[in-house]
Amino acid sequence: MRSPIPDFLDETLDRHRSDRSGENADYIPDLAAADPEKLGICISTLDGVKYTSGDAEYEFSIQSMSKPFIYGLALEQVGLPRVLEMVGVEPSGEKFNELSLDKKSGKPLNPMINAGAMAVHSLLGEPGASLAERTEIARAGLSKFAGRELTIDEHVAEGEWGAAYRNVAISNMLRSYDVFLDDPDEVVRGYISQCSVLVTAKDLAIMASTLAGGGVNPLSGEQVLSPRVNRQVLAVMMTCGMYDAAGDWMTEIGIPAKSGVSGGVFGVMPGQVGIATFSPRLDKHGTSVRGAKIFRDLSNRLSLHIMDAPEPARSIIRRDRRFVDSKGDMVRICSLQGLIQWSGSENVIRAMDDPSGSTNVFVLDLRRVNEINGIARRMLTETLSRLEDDGIRVVLMDPDNLMKCKGPDSDLPGVEIIDSLKTVKGLKRVRDDRRKEMAERTP
Repeated sequence: MRSPIPDFLDETLDRHRSDRSGENADYIPDLAAADPEKLGICISTLDGVKYTSGDAEYEFSIQSMSKPFIYGLALEQVGLPRVLEMVGVEPSGEKFNELSLDKKSGKPLNPMINAGAMAVHSLLGEPGASLAERTEIARAGLSKFAGRELTIDEHVAEGEWGAAYRNVAISNMLRSYDVFLDDPDEVVRGYISQCSVLVTAKDLAIMASTLAGGGVNPLSGEQVLSPRVNRQVLAVMMTCGMYDAAGDWMTEIGIPAKSGVSGGVFGVMPGQVGIATFSPRLDKHGTSVRGAKIFRDLSNRLSLHIMDAPEPARSIIRRDRRFVDSKGDMVRICSLQGLIQWSGSENVIRAMDDPSGSTNVFVLDLRRVNEINGIARRMLTETLSRLEDDGIRVVLMDPDNLMKCKGPDSDLPGVEIIDSLKTVKGLKRVRDDRRKEMAERTP
């Protein structure tokens, strides 16, 4: 069978191909000369499957789309407190290249605007690192997100440096306020090289799915960012990634995203997919016109708005059964499924709380559970412990050790762990008797 997803993407591009509004970025020679008719899209799953359409393998410079990834690398290198000392996390409400600092702190408002991005770039490497060293750290770091070795387009970089008057002004402003102590021109050159790394829509989708997967690259399996840093990057992207259009973007489209003046846009649906588009014509915010419309289209048609999240707690409990065993004890089997987070564990705990107190044996069946996060595991562990304290026999079916009850470090050392319901004494016979009884009732 041929997957319908590529056909859906073909149809999506065709819906927007005729839109020729907007203009190429004209202040960078290579971007001004780019073919405005190029149009591509890629969706990458968390296990590295890529669905593409159009010019998804056409290379272009990453530009400002490098900012979230370099921010993550700086956070990993020097830690969140050090980065927050230098760059804030508040939306600026201004254009990406505005010459402004926070009036109270004297630091850039966030790492997605140019002022913040240059300050973050200056953190790469050891103190006093050379231009070449910082440039290589940025290139190599972006390559880890893409799952392949990326290169810098030196022609794009030189053309951008020749017109970098505003960025030079921003860098000198940062130096005058001692945001960094490096040579302002070197910081700008390094930042421009970072922005001149070549990517495709396929690369960007993989990079986005790395963020969607908690910092794990779906191709290499490498943990590029720790979960805590990854969360920080996504949070700042959500509030600041689209500059002075961030509010409109998140309310209408609802996908944490970052754009670049080369025409790329990438978006991250945490725990789901990474999406990237490419089309060079830009709107007044510096965002690809067709890219923004495609993201809006996908958000509506695929229900990708982050605030449209499903309510998994309602479907966590797959079955909840009660039997009387051969000794006359009431046995309750609660079978769970899917991903269990805090809200799901609360739903399960509410179901486990039996006011009648008639349960003698409680069996928690986790065979169809994919994952239990840390807080849900602690909640369920405490609940099972309280059942034991109440004199109820607790049995756990957990073949993948999701509750981490196997071994000497178990939080429930007295819990009974089984692989099959048949091993619960007396239960099999009662179940067989019930099947026999039901068969006899069947005409």
